[in-house]
Amino acid sequence: MRPLIALLLLTAPAQAWDFTPTPICTILNDTPDLSVRVTYDPAQPEPYAITLTRPEPWPVADTFGLRFDGSAGLTIGTGRHQLSPDRRTLTVSDTGFGNVLDGLAFNGMATALAGDTAIPFDLTGARPAVEAFRACGEVPSA
Repeated sequence: MRPLIALLLLTAPAQAWDFTPTPICTILNDTPDLSVRVTYDPAQPEPYAITLTRPEPWPVADTFGLRFDGSAGLTIGTGRHQLSPDRRTLTVSDTGFGNVLDGLAFNGMATALAGDTAIPFDLTGARPAVEAFRACGEVPSA
C-alpha cells in the first residue's frame, strides 16, 4: 500500500510556487485548474513572459488582465497576449515585469481575466520564488 501512495504523490501536480534558475529562470505553480509559469530568458527580445495554461480553452478576447488582491492590490492589462493553437495556453511577453512580480510577491490572490472568463489563483508561498527569480542572472559584486 505504501508504494502505491508514494507513486500517487509523485504523480500529483505540484501545489507550491517553485523557482528554477536553469535552463532559464522560471517560477512555476501547477494546480489542476491553472498552470502559471513566469520566465526570464535574456536571449529573447522580450525576455519576460507569463504563460497560463488551463484544461479549457481561453476565450478569444481583445485584452487580457491580471488582478492582484491583497495588501498591494492592482490590476494590469494588455492587448498583446497570444493564444496557443488549441487556446489552452495564453502567453504575454514584455521587456519588463515589475508589476507582475510585485503582484505575485505582495498579494494573496490573483485572477486571470480574459473576456467573460475569470480564473482565480492562490499566491500563498509565491514571494520566496519571486525573490529568487528577481535575483536570477544577477552577477555578484566582487
